[in-house]
Amino acid sequence: MSTIVYLVGVVLSVIAVLDILKKPISLVGKVICAVIVLATSWIGLAVYFLYAKDKLTQWFK
Repeated sequence: MSTIVYLVGVVLSVIAVLDILKKPISLVGKVICAVIVLATSWIGLAVYFLYAKDKLTQWFK
């Protein structure tokens, strides 16, 4: 069971980072967001997908 949870986390992390890299923001903003999402694990993924995904372009103009 823990292997499935781990794999789901890895897949969601890859999807989140790829989505961040596609955003029209500065390179520094992309790196900061990707590091935060990867470093904070499930909490970072939840915050990214539920709140920050649509607001990144406003925050890093």
